[in-house]
Amino acid sequence: MISIRMSFFIMKATPLFSLLLLVTPLAAQNKPAPAEKKPEEPKQELQANQKAFLNLPQETRKDFIKNLEEANRLFQEKRIFETLEFLDKAYRIFSDSPEILNLRGSCYVEMRAFDKALADFTKALSFSKGNPSIEFNIGEVYFVTKEWQKCSDIFEKVFKSIPKENMALSRLVEFKILLSKKKLGKAAEAKAMAEKYDFLDDSPYYYYAQAAIAYDDKDLIKAEQWLARAGRIFRDPNVLAPWQDTLIEYGYIKSFYGEGDVESE
Repeated sequence: MISIRMSFFIMKATPLFSLLLLVTPLAAQNKPAPAEKKPEEPKQELQANQKAFLNLPQETRKDFIKNLEEANRLFQEKRIFETLEFLDKAYRIFSDSPEILNLRGSCYVEMRAFDKALADFTKALSFSKGNPSIEFNIGEVYFVTKEWQKCSDIFEKVFKSIPKENMALSRLVEFKILLSKKKLGKAAEAKAMAEKYDFLDDSPYYYYAQAAIAYDDKDLIKAEQWLARAGRIFRDPNVLAPWQDTLIEYGYIKSFYGEGDVESE
């Protein structure tokens, strides 16, 4: 039985299978046309797997995308085993897809089969080098398997690539880095990170960081008070869910199914 909700980045399929075929940054597509015509930049070379996909018959590509889109839909509904069935159909059509591997890895994490998940995420990254969504998922695996140095290293890399406007994700990644540093014995760095933001920040970071300090001090009442304050301010359960899950996986609090006993530092 799945014990908690996990945070993932899912690479969604599109009718044009854009994540495989993308040759220019997405941000560039959203910019208005320049006033003056500039010299065209050299086109990026398609990867081997992208070329292989383009060489498939059109109907075959359509079948692949149909199965992948259905797998994404089922995953959003947490129908994990059905998701895997449609991923298997897509995989038999075209196996060198980072979308398939990333989504299948996410299914394995939901099943807590972390070795399989890490293998799929790592292979997905080989087809989509530097992809922050895949790197985030790898960081999540290292977090739940308590490989703190690897976790800290990859999340620090991911943090640098997060757009400034995505503050919610940025703060969550910073919080995971903070907790990793605590486990690595870098108390001073962790404490400095805990004080980086205050109650005026538009994220739960401040309250959860203070709760973490209280847990370390064995002051469970104070820790619960900080979490209760976060709950009163950020009333959307979807906002708080990844933060709560982070505390569960770290070991500060128990999950609904009784996992995640408070650890002694």
